[in-house]
Amino acid sequence: MEKITNSISLILLSFLVSVVILKNLIKILKVKHANQRLSIYLEEKHHNKKNTPTMGGIAITVTLLILYLGLYLFKKITISFNLIIILFTFFSYSIIGFLDDYLIIKRNNNKGLSESSKLLMQIVVAIIFFYLFMLAGNEPLIWIHSLNIKINISWFYGLFILFVLVASSNAVNITDGLDGLAGGLSLIAFITFGIISYNTNWLLGYVEIAYACFIISGALFGFLLFNMKPAKIFMGDTGSLALGATLGSIAILTRHELLLVLIGIVFVIETISCIIQRFYYKLTHKRLFLMTPIHHSFEKKGYKEEDIVKSFWLIGLLASMLALTFGVLL
Repeated sequence: MEKITNSISLILLSFLVSVVILKNLIKILKVKHANQRLSIYLEEKHHNKKNTPTMGGIAITVTLLILYLGLYLFKKITISFNLIIILFTFFSYSIIGFLDDYLIIKRNNNKGLSESSKLLMQIVVAIIFFYLFMLAGNEPLIWIHSLNIKINISWFYGLFILFVLVASSNAVNITDGLDGLAGGLSLIAFITFGIISYNTNWLLGYVEIAYACFIISGALFGFLLFNMKPAKIFMGDTGSLALGATLGSIAILTRHELLLVLIGIVFVIETISCIIQRFYYKLTHKRLFLMTPIHHSFEKKGYKEEDIVKSFWLIGLLASMLALTFGVLL
């Protein structure tokens, strides 16, 4: 019962803090003309979003920082290596995303960091992640909980970490294309991983990791208050890259990397649709989907934006419920 109370309290407090931050952040970003830059393929459909501020992920980052400092100062948490890994991942990817957003705004186009620059930064983060991971006494195992199968892959685990971080961060980034879509799906995923984290009591700092999940969840509740259609702010790469990478890092530490695929099934589908579209076009010079990520295909077919978002949320919720069945009950 105490865990439930603490979780609800953190979500509520985080929600209130993020709302205050977002109200002020929106005003600042409007003054700075830090507006979303639209793809030329979306200008007709999303023309009303052209002057919407971006970089809303700053509010989620600041909320997490404030609450964790508060919890530490009031001695409600202890700092473990595993918690450091989570926070390091979140803030590192938030900085990468911030740099990307900043360059896009400064250049007044959609060209932020180059793909090679982004990848180099992500490789550096993955190397530090792996170092801290091993320093914390973790083993480089692929662990299938429901079957109690453990596979030691030695230093290849470093490459595995890089893949998970890059894939998960970019998957959330790709999905961030409709009002409330990535924010709502991330909220569902973080609450799910918060519950899973509470049930990994063999993991050093598991309670603090669960707290991080619920703080981010509360911040996402606050963000959605301003991001639902019509959105008053977008999270930008500052938010999407950090959220995706953090989901990946929590999945790694709790040994539920395979469940991440199920919990983030919509993120996976969105990413796969882009990969398939690219390869299909290279082979045939034709498009398999009307537009990717796939949520834009549904838009092209005439579905309302809010209906697509609600449908994708429902898929994400059902997938997360199924994941909890495997991850906690089995």
